[in-house]
Amino acid sequence: MARAPRLRPLRSAIATVAAGLVVSSLAAQPVTRRATNLAALLNYPAFYQMRPVVLVGTMAMSDNGRIQVSDETGKLQVIYKGTPPDGLAEIRGEFWDVGRMNADDPRLATINLQSIFGIDPAGAWPRAGQVLAVVASTITSITPPGTPSVRTMVLFPDRYREQKVTVVGQFAGRNLLGDLPDAPARSRFDFVLRSADAAVWVTNLRPRGKDFELALDARIDTGRWLEVTGTLQQGRGLQWLDAETGSLKLTKAPSEQPEETIVRVPAAPPPEVIFSAPTDGETDVLPNTSIRIQFSRDINPETLKGRLKVFYTDGAAETGTAITDFTTEYRGAARVLEVKFTKPLEPFRAVRLSFDEGVLGTDKQPLKPWTLAFEVAGA
Repeated sequence: MARAPRLRPLRSAIATVAAGLVVSSLAAQPVTRRATNLAALLNYPAFYQMRPVVLVGTMAMSDNGRIQVSDETGKLQVIYKGTPPDGLAEIRGEFWDVGRMNADDPRLATINLQSIFGIDPAGAWPRAGQVLAVVASTITSITPPGTPSVRTMVLFPDRYREQKVTVVGQFAGRNLLGDLPDAPARSRFDFVLRSADAAVWVTNLRPRGKDFELALDARIDTGRWLEVTGTLQQGRGLQWLDAETGSLKLTKAPSEQPEETIVRVPAAPPPEVIFSAPTDGETDVLPNTSIRIQFSRDINPETLKGRLKVFYTDGAAETGTAITDFTTEYRGAARVLEVKFTKPLEPFRAVRLSFDEGVLGTDKQPLKPWTLAFEVAGA
């Protein structure tokens, strides 16, 4: 195999970006780094957005002079202030889907968007999923592991794919701890096995054995440790062990586990409503209208449930007669919540919308307080 060309140092602009990331990180909240791989990042960018990650891949320089990491599933741009090693390396940093950020995001303030990401400052902002990168804090050479574990299977998926392995991990039910972005849906008993900063699905095996049966949908058993044997499979950016019948047994936590690295992530602006139709203060709104609300950043749709309040109001009253006959639909790609009323609004009435506390962005920052008030036209 031909030796990959030695990577050249990055331009000073990228050094400034990475250095600024480290400095600004000091004032933010600690977040656990997540072990992952390129297939997962490329298939689920919204899940990993702004999260600290660790992944493994082959380092190279792209045709346009930018650093990239690649494996059999794809490639991804890497922003790094130093000169990374050639060949196989472990990358620790923060994952960015630039299209899910705002152009005025403070984390982009020191970045030359055109030279680093190829974004034309006079053109349209990229769509979600269009410009992906890892802003790396460290890149170190690494050799493939010998013994399989939950963590090494996640970091080196191609090494263990279609192989029979036996691993130990902590039971996490049907992804009760939010370790993974989606489920393979191979059987009705699929569950997650986790270890330190990594997790993998176990399929086609009910989590029970002699003298034990673990709860799939309650956290009561998430402290239990299991040993399981199966064949590692991969698809849609997910990995799962197709478990062997009778291979599951309770065990003890390993005496030595990979250390969970804690990093500090630079704080992003909290999400806020940036557009609505109708607009605040609008009059003569048609009774059969629907309402569109657009957010500045990605919202966790689960936190929207039951937190939108709609009232008929009188004058300056904050509340009034509740309107409950409506449905909502959140479209994540556009960050838009659509509200549809099941019957027309009453004519000549004032309407007010607001969110209760608890609506969160995907990075768990609360939505800024917001209200919308408008008047309904005559029938």
